[in-house]
Amino acid sequence: MPHPSLLSATAVEFQPSGIRDDFPALDPQRWRIETEQPNDSRVFVESSRLIMDTRAGMTVWLQQRLAGAYRIEFLRQVLVAGQANDRLSDMNIFWAAHDPGEPGLHSRDGVLESYDSMAAYYVGMGGNTNTTTRFRYYDGSGNRLLLGERLDAAHLLEVGRIYRIRIDVSSKSTAYWVDGEPVFEQRLDGPPAPGYFGFRSVWSRQAISRFSVQAL
Repeated sequence: MPHPSLLSATAVEFQPSGIRDDFPALDPQRWRIETEQPNDSRVFVESSRLIMDTRAGMTVWLQQRLAGAYRIEFLRQVLVAGQANDRLSDMNIFWAAHDPGEPGLHSRDGVLESYDSMAAYYVGMGGNTNTTTRFRYYDGSGNRLLLGERLDAAHLLEVGRIYRIRIDVSSKSTAYWVDGEPVFEQRLDGPPAPGYFGFRSVWSRQAISRFSVQAL
């Protein structure tokens, strides 16, 4: 598959002062959208929330590369109110994503398989029509290594619930938290390579707010 552009590694990397977006408007300099079915999908801002309304695969990338030890936090809700793309499924994310040996991250078409060549951590919360929550590592060679799995109802999606998500990255571990609970953690021997964060979903409508990144 051709890769026409890169998320530039020459852009300013994350600084200790942090990043915050309360979504007064959609900033195309901050966020890049990759969508599988652009005619039936859209990303917009409404009431200080970033809305991902997608018929198929979609990733919304933070265009600032993150390095060192940091924490990402945001609120996220899967919207189910009878609209065309409403489906309780796939509240997913990538982080520390990079293309091995490349200066930045290639653009892709939103199809999940198009991301197999990058290295990244990934959580699919409420995947497979809200039957699985899984933690994976994409190793850059096409392998999606399963690091953890939760199948119980307490770790699947609920209609109407607004989730407080936190991702921690340090030289010792990376962890995924939901509403104060450490759902997944992977021990590390050093910090992951600098990389990018992305909101990911498949056929759903979701709202994101109070996004921030801070140094640890």
